[in-house]
Amino acid sequence: MNRFLLFLIFLSLQSKAQKSGLHNYTNEIASFEKNGHARLYNNREANANANNYNIVYTRCEWEVDPAVNYIKGIITVFFIMQERGQSISFDLVNELTTDSVVQRKQPLNFSHTSNELAITLNHIVNIGQLDSISIYYQGTPASSGFGSFILSTHDSVPVLWTLSEPYGSRDWWPCKNGLEDKIDSIDIFINHPSNYKAASNGLLQSESIINNGTRIITHWKHRYPIASYLVCMAVTNYVTFENNITLDGVELPMTTFCYPENQADFETGTQYTLNALRLFHQYLGPYPFIKEKYGHVQFGWGGGMEHQTSTFISNTDERLTSHELAHQWFGDNLTCASWKEIWLNEGFATFLARFYFEQKYPSEVVNERKAVVEDITSSPDGSVYVNDTSDVNRVFDSRLTYNKGSFLLEMLRLKLGDSLLFKGLKEYQQSSFLKYNFTTTHDLENILEAVSATDLNNFFTQWYTGEGYPSYYIQWSMLGVDHIKVKINQTTSHASVSFFEMKVPLTFKNNNQEETIYFDNHSNGEVFIKELNFTPDTIIVDQGYQLISKNNSSKKIGFPIEDHADFDVYPNPIKSNTVVYLHDFMENEANLSVYNMNGQLLFTKVLSLFNGTEMVYLHMENFSKGAYIINIVSGNKQYTKKIIK
Repeated sequence: MNRFLLFLIFLSLQSKAQKSGLHNYTNEIASFEKNGHARLYNNREANANANNYNIVYTRCEWEVDPAVNYIKGIITVFFIMQERGQSISFDLVNELTTDSVVQRKQPLNFSHTSNELAITLNHIVNIGQLDSISIYYQGTPASSGFGSFILSTHDSVPVLWTLSEPYGSRDWWPCKNGLEDKIDSIDIFINHPSNYKAASNGLLQSESIINNGTRIITHWKHRYPIASYLVCMAVTNYVTFENNITLDGVELPMTTFCYPENQADFETGTQYTLNALRLFHQYLGPYPFIKEKYGHVQFGWGGGMEHQTSTFISNTDERLTSHELAHQWFGDNLTCASWKEIWLNEGFATFLARFYFEQKYPSEVVNERKAVVEDITSSPDGSVYVNDTSDVNRVFDSRLTYNKGSFLLEMLRLKLGDSLLFKGLKEYQQSSFLKYNFTTTHDLENILEAVSATDLNNFFTQWYTGEGYPSYYIQWSMLGVDHIKVKINQTTSHASVSFFEMKVPLTFKNNNQEETIYFDNHSNGEVFIKELNFTPDTIIVDQGYQLISKNNSSKKIGFPIEDHADFDVYPNPIKSNTVVYLHDFMENEANLSVYNMNGQLLFTKVLSLFNGTEMVYLHMENFSKGAYIINIVSGNKQYTKKIIK
């Protein structure tokens, strides 16, 4: 959806620089999208009259000329009524003229005001009944910000393209403009001058010469459900070429429509997209429109737009093409059901573009993540969830919608692991309830929970609807020569979240050795004991930038023998077994006992202490759930701790 980004500023970069700096364009993506979508919030209200029917098929017949700012069209719609009634409504700007509306050769009454085409059918239609109408219209499409129906030139040749995401379709054709209904199937017939080619969604069916060779009718057929803003058209003197890629035994054509002057660049750059197609197909499940095609269509703005099966791009920079390709899964197959959850489109595309670069340029991974985390934490507030869709700056906030949204997925990857995350994303893509439909964050959460057998409610509450980030302070000390004790403390940057549950990567280092251990942190001040077969001098919090966090620190805490004899229990609370670690005792012997809360002795053992230390494994799998007391007596001193199972 990052369709307006001026990638031209990157063209002079060296090859190595182009493979890095993926994060650099995010602010540009958001800025140009914000400007392009600003028109949505000017006198725009939901058309409630368009919710009483579902569209099952649309036939679009358009007559255009790239040199003339005008469109003439016939839109035939087959629909099923969801409510018994005699009226339906479409979105269509007032600047376009509706000549007539016909139902089975009979003219219908209609009104066209306030950008709404309201139609009275010639009879009452029952719930579940299939019917159809045809709308004849024409006119000069309205100019709206960056525009939805654009005429321009390339190399002095006229070019026309449409770009409707998310509500611009009404600027050039009558449709349902919202996020509540996808067209199940569509045919597109484009009548244009014969010296041009026309690109659109789906598969090319025919190019029929008419008017003594002066014009051509190009027919495209698309047999997958499609949101109105993903329907497209582009016309100019395109050159075309095709690359085929085999995915799980299916040969998928990739068709390119580009300007003649850029053919060599597009032929070279297309390989990037074929590589990304294979990667996403492997990790996300089958390319959603595998029975048809994937295509690139060159257009005149500096970014891209993920029209279904027919992405519009300005160039083949792989940062752009991988992002737009990812939208075929997230944005086109699964489309966010509300702009409040636009991260389901943009956060996913940003994450997957970074995932593609991670596979191709692994040495750049940490620097890319570091830059993104620094951007997210540049302000102490902000949620991925968009709480105010009337504010276009908030909807297209690069820090929150794009970067934080993408890092929500990075942290799910850390929490669940690659295998479970991508298994869940495949289930999400292939769900019979969601496939080719609209989706919510709650849908994603439910599927990931089912696949991973993990409760993710706290995760989404804290990281999706919650604001801000944690700062970690780690206290640590050695226990003997081969174990380490770690206490994880955190403060949060925003009052909406008092504590962020997360798996925290800590890297233990000295001059010769290094080991990263992941601590599943569920409470502030939680203490962990881990085996570590070397003595570190430094602990680094999240060295690989897998977390959204900032201002992290660590400190080694010393325990003089004469002052700090104690014992640690890990984990606590426990599930079955636990470890008791005695350290810094002055005596060579101690007696360990376990009692229930009624004072009943359940276990006792005499321990021999070596240099004042000992580790004991308590097997408590047969203990019932509840609280217990561990008591240790050594010499004339007694130590107790409460544990929970």
